[in-house]
Amino acid sequence: MLEFRYDTQLLIEGENLNEDEINDYITANLKGDCLLAVGDDTLIKIHFHTNEPWDLLKYCSTLGEIFDIVVEDMDRQSRGLKG
Repeated sequence: MLEFRYDTQLLIEGENLNEDEINDYITANLKGDCLLAVGDDTLIKIHFHTNEPWDLLKYCSTLGEIFDIVVEDMDRQSRGLKG
Protein backbone atom coordinates (compact mmCIF):
# COMPACT_ATOMS: atom_id res chain seq x y z
CA MET A 1 0.00 0.00 0.00
CA LEU A 2 1.33 3.38 -0.98
CA GLU A 3 1.40 6.19 1.57
CA PHE A 4 0.58 8.76 -1.13
CA ARG A 5 -1.58 7.47 -3.96
CA TYR A 6 -1.68 10.17 -6.65
CA ASP A 7 1.25 11.28 -8.79
CA THR A 8 0.23 14.85 -9.63
CA GLN A 9 2.03 16.92 -12.27
CA LEU A 10 1.23 20.29 -13.79
CA LEU A 11 2.61 23.52 -15.16
CA ILE A 12 1.94 26.97 -13.74
CA GLU A 13 2.30 29.98 -16.01
CA GLY A 14 2.30 33.37 -14.34
CA GLU A 15 4.36 36.35 -13.31
CA ASN A 16 6.92 36.65 -10.52
CA LEU A 17 6.69 32.95 -9.69
CA ASN A 18 9.21 31.79 -7.10
CA GLU A 19 10.02 28.07 -7.00
CA ASP A 20 11.44 28.30 -3.47
CA GLU A 21 8.30 29.97 -2.08
CA ILE A 22 6.08 27.45 -3.87
CA ASN A 23 8.17 24.56 -2.56
CA ASP A 24 8.06 25.96 0.99
CA TYR A 25 4.27 26.47 0.88
CA ILE A 26 3.55 22.97 -0.43
CA THR A 27 5.93 21.37 2.06
CA ALA A 28 4.40 23.26 5.00
CA ASN A 29 0.72 23.00 4.05
CA LEU A 30 0.06 19.90 1.94
CA LYS A 31 0.60 16.24 2.78
CA GLY A 32 2.74 14.33 0.32
CA ASP A 33 6.26 13.53 -0.86
CA CYS A 34 8.54 13.52 -3.92
CA LEU A 35 7.99 17.25 -4.46
CA LEU A 36 9.65 19.00 -7.37
CA ALA A 37 8.93 22.66 -8.09
CA VAL A 38 11.28 23.85 -10.81
CA GLY A 39 11.31 26.61 -13.37
CA ASP A 40 11.65 30.35 -13.58
CA ASP A 41 9.59 33.43 -12.75
CA THR A 42 7.04 32.78 -15.55
CA LEU A 43 6.76 28.96 -15.71
CA ILE A 44 6.99 26.35 -12.95
CA LYS A 45 6.65 22.57 -13.27
CA ILE A 46 5.20 20.81 -10.25
CA HIS A 47 5.51 17.10 -9.45
CA PHE A 48 4.02 15.85 -6.17
CA HIS A 49 2.76 12.59 -4.69
CA THR A 50 -0.33 13.18 -2.52
CA ASN A 51 -3.67 11.75 -1.48
CA GLU A 52 -5.39 15.10 -2.11
CA PRO A 53 -4.39 16.27 -5.61
CA TRP A 54 -7.30 18.74 -5.61
CA ASP A 55 -5.62 20.69 -2.78
CA LEU A 56 -2.47 21.04 -4.86
CA LEU A 57 -4.47 22.15 -7.90
CA LYS A 58 -6.44 24.67 -5.85
CA TYR A 59 -3.26 26.22 -4.45
CA CYS A 60 -1.44 26.30 -7.78
CA SER A 61 -4.41 27.92 -9.48
CA THR A 62 -3.98 30.92 -7.17
CA LEU A 63 -0.49 31.49 -8.60
CA GLY A 64 -1.33 31.65 -12.30
CA GLU A 65 -2.78 29.61 -15.11
CA ILE A 66 -2.41 25.87 -14.59
CA PHE A 67 -2.26 23.44 -17.52
CA ASP A 68 -0.85 20.10 -18.69
CA ILE A 69 -2.40 18.59 -15.57
CA VAL A 70 -1.78 14.88 -15.01
CA VAL A 71 -3.08 12.94 -12.01
CA GLU A 72 -2.14 9.27 -12.04
CA ASP A 73 -3.32 6.69 -9.54
CA MET A 74 -0.13 4.89 -8.54
CA ASP A 75 -2.08 2.30 -6.54
CA ARG A 76 -3.92 1.18 -9.69
CA GLN A 77 -0.64 1.20 -11.63
CA SER A 78 1.03 -1.00 -9.00
CA ARG A 79 -1.78 -3.54 -9.53
CA GLY A 80 -1.15 -3.57 -13.27
CA LEU A 81 -4.17 -1.43 -14.11
CA LYS A 82 -4.30 1.75 -16.14
CA GLY A 83 -3.64 4.63 -13.72
